[in-house]
Amino acid sequence: QVQLVESGGGLVQAGGSLGLSCVASGRTFSSYVMGWFRQAPGKEREFVAAIRWRGGSTYYADSVKGRFTISRDSAKNTVYLQMNSLKPEDTAVYYCAAKPPGYSIAAVTTTRYDYWGQGTQVTVSS
Repeated sequence: QVQLVESGGGLVQAGGSLGLSCVASGRTFSSYVMGWFRQAPGKEREFVAAIRWRGGSTYYADSVKGRFTISRDSAKNTVYLQMNSLKPEDTAVYYCAAKPPGYSIAAVTTTRYDYWGQGTQVTVSS
């Protein structure tokens, strides 16, 4: 079955860095868009970043642009989110997701993403 397994969450001080990984299995995602979302307590799940697996085009939420970098390693079937200059407001559960081909990477809603990871907690202290 298709699975997205995340790792790398944890506690970090403001201004620090943290890297998240998402290992995909069960099918090839070479034609998919891979995305990262996050959800803080009392807030809606929000888009963070996305990458088109084939070609590597990226798209970022304004709140993380210039601080976060999304990438993928096809040989390892892994999507990566490097988070730098972290702020307390980045604290949330971070989710990896996959969207089938045919949709723009700039479509930021959760609706078209078919597969989701279990989420990993990122906590940024001040």
